[in-house]
Amino acid sequence: MKSPTINEAPSKATDGGVASRVGRKRDQTRDADLLEAAIQVLAETGYDRMTMDMVAARAKAGKATMYRRWPSKSDLVLDAVAHMKRDQVDPGNLPDTGSLRGDLLALFKPKSVQESELKMKALSGLSSMLAQHQELADATNAVIVEPWTSVNRVLIQRAVDRGEFSGDVDIDTLSQVIPSMSAYRSVILRKPVDKPFLTAMIDNVLIPALTSPRRSSN
Repeated sequence: MKSPTINEAPSKATDGGVASRVGRKRDQTRDADLLEAAIQVLAETGYDRMTMDMVAARAKAGKATMYRRWPSKSDLVLDAVAHMKRDQVDPGNLPDTGSLRGDLLALFKPKSVQESELKMKALSGLSSMLAQHQELADATNAVIVEPWTSVNRVLIQRAVDRGEFSGDVDIDTLSQVIPSMSAYRSVILRKPVDKPFLTAMIDNVLIPALTSPRRSSN
């Protein structure tokens, strides 16, 4: 059987890692519903078992509607992964509780946790494809790791600025700890990223690392 490929149809990559099909006009009013359906089906079945027909049925759309927008399953999945970037935490509107611990815990509201878990379940369905397709791996990183890394970077820097931690901490590295471990827990271990897990990561890993003297790399 031929392995699925990301470039099943000619496409032009955009900044968001989404294929732009030149010369094909479409009504975008239904795109969000179709992409939401694709995310749900991907989360339930994984990439290999997912079909365009399943997505069309979930969205109550015709197969022709799907293929007018996306010539192949891989095109649909790339757009669906990019669509998961919606409703990300706004770095300009973050909680300010007076402590890094409080700020990080305040980020994870029940709705955001549920949405994150759906995203991670969908992305876990792509795990077998990530090593084979750099475009998909980059799009996945842009959805699941980098947005939260950016937010953690802002919160840690703010904590340092107010004197909660030493200015000598490695902010860039430590800002990746929780997002990376959350991705591993969900995509690889297939366990929920719940409040007990996040609290343990903050109290047992991140805060101790921030309060320990920084070691030289030499």
